[in-house]
Amino acid sequence: MRAVVQRVTAAEVTVAGAAVGAIGPGLLVLAGFEESDSDVDLDWMAGKLARLRVFADAAGVMNRSVQEAGGDILAVSQFTLYASTKKGNRPSWSRAARGEVSQPLFDRFVGKLEDLLGKPVPTGQFGADMQIRLVNDGPVTLTLDSKNPE
Repeated sequence: MRAVVQRVTAAEVTVAGAAVGAIGPGLLVLAGFEESDSDVDLDWMAGKLARLRVFADAAGVMNRSVQEAGGDILAVSQFTLYASTKKGNRPSWSRAARGEVSQPLFDRFVGKLEDLLGKPVPTGQFGADMQIRLVNDGPVTLTLDSKNPE
């Protein structure tokens, strides 16, 4: 599982002009899955996101998690995180999990985030053409990979 994580002051995902998910301060998480992902990957990623210390403490140091800061997470499925541009200029999506595999993985991942945060996690609409508006805070943008935890 891969994720691009952005600390935001606000983020919103729309489909056909209608908002389907929005948050104030928190994390926008673009999540991608491959066929071999399992609950081990989902648990690692959800735990890392819930505990990731990228919010300022009283001294202005990035030392608080989204939980400690009282922030939210907006999760959006993003198969393009598994794009390969190794050969030619047209990305290949062959490593990305098919929809029938990735949608249940995404749903379980969101459930794990909700359990850790103790509140609902808004999402995009799986498989839809989505538009995302965000105000990146910092900016702080990180990439995480459950198969290559750094």
